[in-house]
Amino acid sequence: MRCPFCAFPESKVIDSRAAEEGVSIRRRRECLQCQRRFTTYEVVEKVPVMVVKKDGRRETFDKAKLQAGLMRACEKRPVSLQEIEELANQVERDIYNTMEREISSREIGERVMNLLQDVDPVAYVRFASVYRQFTDLHNFKDELESLLLRRQQEPSKSNERPKG
Repeated sequence: MRCPFCAFPESKVIDSRAAEEGVSIRRRRECLQCQRRFTTYEVVEKVPVMVVKKDGRRETFDKAKLQAGLMRACEKRPVSLQEIEELANQVERDIYNTMEREISSREIGERVMNLLQDVDPVAYVRFASVYRQFTDLHNFKDELESLLLRRQQEPSKSNERPKG
């Protein structure tokens, strides 16, 4: 790391610690030539992931847009803001962990629905109704029946969320 005072190209790390809730690392350094100290921050560089929309358009993945959709689906439901943020973070991690530069909006929607159905079935149906663009009541009914069948086949999961 080049010293900001004398431009000497080498320094030693005196102290390292997590910063910004673990998003970056703060390093305290000392120049090997002038002995002055300075601070640097190290962050992981994310390669932008492009979302391929249904009509073929491409746009950069935006976690805030994902969170907004989750918040609309969970409106007036017993789902905390923290749970919504965790869902959005999980989907974002899953997307970046694929190591793909492009992902379809369909795949993102499926990932969201898989996580959301375990959190709140009503929010899941709301999200699915917008995402899958139900055209009539039969589509809606089919999705509800599918959800009920999945929940019956998973005896370990309760139909009611724990309070608290």
